[in-house]
Amino acid sequence: MELSGQTYTASAGETVDGIALAIYGKEKYAAELLCANPGLCDKIRMRGGEIWQLPVIDIPADGQQEIPEKAPWKEE
Repeated sequence: MELSGQTYTASAGETVDGIALAIYGKEKYAAELLCANPGLCDKIRMRGGEIWQLPVIDIPADGQQEIPEKAPWKEE
């Protein structure tokens, strides 16, 4: 996984899927964030101040969908 060299500092109460939505525009990229930050995989809600390394993600053009829209742990 390639890292972008950029970081994101989480605020208290944020979730990984919320961070993915804020950075990449879709919650479905939460798995990539977790893979790039294995030391933070046990976090469900952030306490605030956690620094996330941001991976480079190739976001497909509109109409191309390779990853489900919703994170698999999200209820319908």
